[in-house]
Amino acid sequence: MSYSIAQFFLLGFLTLALVGLITPPIRYLALRFDAVDAPTLERKAQKEPVPYLGGVAIAIGIISASYGALIATDFSLAALKLASSVLVPAIAISAMGLWDDLRGLAPWPRLVAQTFTGIIVAVILTVTDTMGFAFSNHIVNYAITVLWIVGVCNSINFFDNHDGGAAGTVAVITFFLFFIAYDRQQVLVSALAIVTAGATAGFLIWNRTPAKIYMGDAGSLFLGIIVSVLTIRLSPGVIPTYKSLAIPLFLMATPILDTTVAVTSRLYRGISPFQGGRDHLSHRLMRVGLNRRITAFTLWAFAGFYGFVALAIYIWPDTWGTQVIVLGAIAWVAQLIYFLRIPSEG
Repeated sequence: MSYSIAQFFLLGFLTLALVGLITPPIRYLALRFDAVDAPTLERKAQKEPVPYLGGVAIAIGIISASYGALIATDFSLAALKLASSVLVPAIAISAMGLWDDLRGLAPWPRLVAQTFTGIIVAVILTVTDTMGFAFSNHIVNYAITVLWIVGVCNSINFFDNHDGGAAGTVAVITFFLFFIAYDRQQVLVSALAIVTAGATAGFLIWNRTPAKIYMGDAGSLFLGIIVSVLTIRLSPGVIPTYKSLAIPLFLMATPILDTTVAVTSRLYRGISPFQGGRDHLSHRLMRVGLNRRITAFTLWAFAGFYGFVALAIYIWPDTWGTQVIVLGAIAWVAQLIYFLRIPSEG
């Protein structure tokens, strides 16, 4: 059964409205139970405590819209299983993130939980043959899938360090992903992508500068599972293989850039990559003179640029695909060098 782009946009808008409406009461609960991010560390930018639990609103919006759309349209046990194979692991990792938000967890238990979740999802994707592109070797498929899921989860988690930065960037990424999936007639991938874009855009109403609520680890890890699985399930149908593989890499190029800059600078300074700090893209952009609002817009613009690169590879794989990949790669490396030249502290 096919659906018009207007129907998908309506689904995204309804998700946006839902998350926009439920975020304030969740913020109230966070304040009441003192689930707040207090400015107790030097790297904290806010002057007053900001409530967590925004990720709960995002998760509720995505889960409600996804299952609601299934029930309202072409409900089947097969579709329910496919949707649940993404949403249930996302809920599980989000629960761990919520515990981290409320009680705190050391980095290693978090990494173990992410890896375990990645293994489960990798098995599901391989067994159900729902990977957009798969290698002939199952072991390679498992390894790459687990590494990608853990990497994306950590990248989005790391990237959530600036008002509206992560929410807006994920909205941009999933919006571009939606267009490719829609053109490929991947209905479930299209629906979850536009729902995720709507949910993060709705949350952005309250998360933009000055943020009234943060998504916390519950939100960033939930989105990490969703985005990683969406990019794995996306089937661009582009030949040769490296062009298909380039599309998800460019969609995620901005969070990957942020993680690469932060981890590289920390290793260079001899500190743990898991240690927090003011060495992300957002901090460096503000260090060169941008204000908080323009910094968020800049991060979204980066994601938009790489989104267009991914879309161009998909639309013109034979005529301009290789040239676009080279251009995008040069731009990414140039940004990496530029940001690493900006002082990590100060």
